Amino acid sequence: MSETQGSPDRPVAGMSFEEAIRELEQVVNRLERGEVALDESIRLYERGAELRARCETKLAEAEEKVARITTDAGGAATGTEPLDAG
Repeated sequence: MSETQGSPDRPVAGMSFEEAIRELEQVVNRLERGEVALDESIRLYERGAELRARCETKLAEAEEKVARITTDAGGAATGTEPLDAG
């Protein structure tokens, strides 16, 4: 049915960033080729929107973790601190 890896019905919420971005790329490729019927195009577009949102969420989570890492004068990681700590 689809060229996406795994099941196209797999819940997006459980995907890693890498899984979501890989499937999103495949969805975009199928849409760009224009070889799918209108109903399938709409379904793919909706799936792509879910995948894009998942990728954005995972990136935001990663950015938050990186922002929390604290370092010493030599640049070695010493722990983490809340983002709002100044």
